[in-house]
Amino acid sequence: MNQKQFVHPPRWATRLLDVLCAPHLREEIQGDMDELFHKRGQRSGYAKARLLYVLDLLLLLHPRLWRREPTPTFRPRHTKYSDVSRSSFLHPTMIRSYLIIAFRNLIKNKSYSAINIGGLAVGMAVAMLIGLWINDEVSANKHYKNYGTLYQVKMNQTSDGRRDTQDGIPYPLGDELKTKYPDFKAVAMCDWGANNSLVVGDQKFLKDGHYIGQDAVEMFSLQILNGDKNPLKEPYSIVLSDETARTLFGSQDPIGKTVRMNNTSDLKVTAVVARQPKNASLQFDYLVPWHLAAKLQPDYIKQHETNWGDNSFRVFAQLQDGVTLEKVNAKIKDVVLSHLLNDEVTQKSTKPEVFIYPMAKWRLYSEFTEGKNTGGFIKYVRLFGIFGLFILVIACINFMNLSTARSEKRAKEVGVRKAVGSGREQLIGQFLSESLLITFMALVLALGVVFMVLPYFNTLTEKQLALQVDKPVFWGIMVIFTLFTGLLAGSYPALYLSSFNPVRILKGGVHVGKSASLPRQILVVIQFTFSIVLMIGTIIIYQQIQHGKNRPIGFNNKGLISVNASKDLVDHFEALQAELLGSGMVSSICTTNSPPAQVWASNNGWEWKGSTPNDKSVDFRTLATSYDYTKTIGIKLKEGRDFSRDFSTDSSGVLLNEAAVKRMGLKHPVGEILKWNGSDRKVVGVLPDMMMESPYQAVSPLTVIFDKYWVGSICVRINPNVSSSEAVNRITPIFDKYNPGFPFDYKFADTEYNKKFNYEELIGNLSAIVSLLAIFISCLGLFGLASFMAEQRTKEIGIRKVLGASIANVWGLLSKDFVQLVIISCLIASPIAWYAMSQWLESYTYKINIGVGVFLVVLIMALAITLLTISYQAIKAALLNPVKSLKSE
Repeated sequence: MNQKQFVHPPRWATRLLDVLCAPHLREEIQGDMDELFHKRGQRSGYAKARLLYVLDLLLLLHPRLWRREPTPTFRPRHTKYSDVSRSSFLHPTMIRSYLIIAFRNLIKNKSYSAINIGGLAVGMAVAMLIGLWINDEVSANKHYKNYGTLYQVKMNQTSDGRRDTQDGIPYPLGDELKTKYPDFKAVAMCDWGANNSLVVGDQKFLKDGHYIGQDAVEMFSLQILNGDKNPLKEPYSIVLSDETARTLFGSQDPIGKTVRMNNTSDLKVTAVVARQPKNASLQFDYLVPWHLAAKLQPDYIKQHETNWGDNSFRVFAQLQDGVTLEKVNAKIKDVVLSHLLNDEVTQKSTKPEVFIYPMAKWRLYSEFTEGKNTGGFIKYVRLFGIFGLFILVIACINFMNLSTARSEKRAKEVGVRKAVGSGREQLIGQFLSESLLITFMALVLALGVVFMVLPYFNTLTEKQLALQVDKPVFWGIMVIFTLFTGLLAGSYPALYLSSFNPVRILKGGVHVGKSASLPRQILVVIQFTFSIVLMIGTIIIYQQIQHGKNRPIGFNNKGLISVNASKDLVDHFEALQAELLGSGMVSSICTTNSPPAQVWASNNGWEWKGSTPNDKSVDFRTLATSYDYTKTIGIKLKEGRDFSRDFSTDSSGVLLNEAAVKRMGLKHPVGEILKWNGSDRKVVGVLPDMMMESPYQAVSPLTVIFDKYWVGSICVRINPNVSSSEAVNRITPIFDKYNPGFPFDYKFADTEYNKKFNYEELIGNLSAIVSLLAIFISCLGLFGLASFMAEQRTKEIGIRKVLGASIANVWGLLSKDFVQLVIISCLIASPIAWYAMSQWLESYTYKINIGVGVFLVVLIMALAITLLTISYQAIKAALLNPVKSLKSE
């Protein structure tokens, strides 16, 4: 036998070891046993070594040696600091480890954790509230089954060289579209809505409702809770919302019962429908059939049913399936014009053009310029969407800054982990897990904040928003929202911290210099730029609101009330007037076709000296009134006088405002004779330009005619020597006496005028809240950074104090870097804010000029807030005993 064969272990034993041993353990065990075999052979002989080799092999036959590793799902990346056998960073065990480490870090650094969680919670809460508001706006009308096929009929007309878009449509257009155009599946005429009296027994209520075509129930997919499926087919019928039905009848079944409307008509309740959502375009307490108007107001309807030049009604339409908007608009474009061919002036000058406008655009795209849509409320939806994103980004920047600022404290942890085999993806996973854990905690806190403030937010925005926590979709959105926020906040710190070189870290640590702090400074500048833009915008919005409020309104709205006119009040006006004046509570009373500070009518057809045929198409806003108008409204005439009982010819007189005088080019207007619809009208007085419409737009030309039968409102001037509450209490029985079918419902003119600012004030209030929260979150992060910097420079401050530095010197040392960053932010934010707000102001005719003062004020405010935020930490560090800070040296 060859001697050399005994120099090696038994081949059958090595083959058995190869078969039984797991591949990842085979090389190490084989090497150890071969090395031991040769040592024994040299010491005691190879025969004995072979025997001992077999014994060792038998002792090693354990199941632990047989277990194979699972096949990796991906090929591990080899680096000089990683091992091929490490686990995936998404392995459940690794994720559990990440979360445990993240939780320990949160407990260890309570103050920084609180700042991060608090900042993110506020940012997420604001983003959620804005998201709820935006969702309510963009989802308007989407509850309608026929959302995609419903349209409103509109019309473009040229007036005084300007192309205007209006909702007002001629009365006969509805029947024309329904009978002659098969592309329409349904058409419903509708009025503009009004407050009418509904009486049941001895109960009287004022409710908002509409005369509307019977097709509307199916068109708007109104949910019928009880009653007839076609409830508006009978003329003397009424449809109630469920809320109105409860108000009128309590728990009783209202179907078939009688409701008296306006003390003139008894109507049978034919159906109860679900009340419309707050964001629905069609709002009502009740509906009555369109053809009921012909029964109750036959003369009025007869006057309009063939009049193609009077645009006083609305029309809604539904298209047949498969019919396109463009096709229908091309067909109906000239339908009104074709009926005005005999009126050459109207035909040539106004050029009416009919078109249908989709329901999807009613709410957010309602503004038109020169006959073209130019947006609408969508600009505010987009604006606050950007605001919400700004707030979220500002909160995330806090997390990024505080995480990277504390990089020196995490450096050794990173170095050790890399040295023992952790790859960069594992470190990224760890830091992102920390971010997601913090974000989840912030989400819980944010949801609590939203639940608490949502009632106040609903009051502010006049909405009925709610967190739909019972729907899986809500929680799905919350998961996506949390992941997005967590990854956004944690991405930069994860990439930054995981990039550290372990050799440098373990040799001497990471020393963060100016280059390392540059990204953090950039983030602070971005954060404060957002905040300062919001501050500037809020101040400019406030200035614009005040600019409108300070504009002279042309009349005295204090102590002036208006009451909707009913037939009873109009019929007994003279008796009512005498009794109110005799009570001593009222100094003056008059009738008008519109309440104070509003104009509900306009007319063309006016001619004056020097006018051209085209001037007949110019629309003049129109008020109809009786005697004592200027006295009651509180107007100081510029020229002439009011309508007087002493002049019988005043019944055909007219008052003009300054804008009308200017438009007509009248140098001496009083005494001029105007023509209107073939009749002469003598100008008896000139009114100042009164704010009857938007306080931010130019005053429209206005004509005031004498007509004591065209009445929509009764205006009452309260005696200035009597308190308003006492006067109202004393005159209520008088109105009840002459208006028994109506509750006494009155409105103060100054309150109604202030409502003109609701839209701008809502935007201003929302902007102010977002701005304050943006500053709060920014300052929260600034506080954390100042705290860290003071902690980091403790020994430097101690040395400076030993060398004679004062508290002011130390305060300036820690403050100057932040002050510089805020100044840079102001310089960047100012032109951005100026451009954005200039674009916003373009929609107003009467507007402010943006002055340099607002930017200086915001700069001073930003610096003051910054210094107040960091001063606590700066002074605290300056007051620290240098002996304590230096004794470890």
